[in-house]
Amino acid sequence: MNPINTTAAALPDDVEAMMRSLKMPHARALAPELVATARAQRWEPVEVIKALFTEEIRGRAASMLATRRKAAGFPTGKTFDVWDPDASSIPTPTQQALRTLEWIRRGENLVVCGPSGTGKTFFLEALGQQAVEEGLRVAWFRLEDLGQLIRAHRTDDSVTKAVNRVLRADLVVIDDIGLLAVGTDAAEGLYRVVDAAYEKRSIAISSNLHPAGFDELMPKTLATATVDRLLHHAHVCQTSGDSVRLTQALAGKGVTQLS
Repeated sequence: MNPINTTAAALPDDVEAMMRSLKMPHARALAPELVATARAQRWEPVEVIKALFTEEIRGRAASMLATRRKAAGFPTGKTFDVWDPDASSIPTPTQQALRTLEWIRRGENLVVCGPSGTGKTFFLEALGQQAVEEGLRVAWFRLEDLGQLIRAHRTDDSVTKAVNRVLRADLVVIDDIGLLAVGTDAAEGLYRVVDAAYEKRSIAISSNLHPAGFDELMPKTLATATVDRLLHHAHVCQTSGDSVRLTQALAGKGVTQLS
């Protein structure tokens, strides 16, 4: 018996043109091979249609995820796949509750504060990555980035529009507050984002200081107004312990040993 030929043939030009017109690149890429397999295995026509639609849906979902991840601007790409919940000083039930992401859907805020090296940024990035994977939009900033945003848009009086664009995200993360004194533009940017997001979008921040101490970093009036809005609907997690980075460095685990 001769073997069944499953060699994929190119799609007819008119069919390929229609799939291009309908913007079905993922299904179009699979179609020649799929049609050959369907012919060889005597698939029902509806099976072919279903398989093509399934591939297009899968491909679009992957493409949208990649777009959301790139737009978020995450610093390292860390996820919960490499997170050790037992090594964190954040209570396990709190970690689990935050990982449901229900607080984002309710427009609540998150503050993770504590000493340097205790996993604040790692935890926030892992939450952000999970949010992106679940179809939410995330925007990641350092405080200096907000200062640059204000400076770039003050000249043409478009600061409000710029802030509104930031708040298209479901979650805005502002990382590493408290390491340095806050410049005037950065302080204004922090206030404007927190104020515009109040009861509309979720803000998550990491800080070496509890927000009650932000008046050490920025003008008291601005700090008070910012913290008032930030903490009104916020979950506050305080980390503790030694720096994980320093502990690893002292144990010789921060580098690959030289041979």
